Amino acid sequence: QVQLVESGGGSVQAGGSLRLSCVASGYTYTLYCMGWFRQAPGKERERVAAIYIGSGDTFYADSVKGRFTISREKAKNTVYLQMISLSPEDTAMYYCAADRYYCGSDPSNWGQGTQVTVSS
Repeated sequence: QVQLVESGGGSVQAGGSLRLSCVASGYTYTLYCMGWFRQAPGKERERVAAIYIGSGDTFYADSVKGRFTISREKAKNTVYLQMISLSPEDTAMYYCAADRYYCGSDPSNWGQGTQVTVSS
């Protein structure tokens, strides 16, 4: 099992920035991919970004390309999501997720989430 704990959410004004962190514990040596998802009230869950732990290759949703950057710090079992130029449309609960076998839209391990609120 892998446990994930997010932090770094908060309230910012449009145009502002936030950095989310996700620390993994447990069977972290087996992790293949980690990523961030978000879900706003009344909307479907959206896969925002992902990173392959080994290669560092990344994935971004079109809605965040050029504004969000995902990175990892393997020694600390930590993944970050740097978010800039935030808009009210980015308001959502952000979840960290991880999987040991694939990098897709339905990973096996999830954090509790951290709220991001962007005001206009």
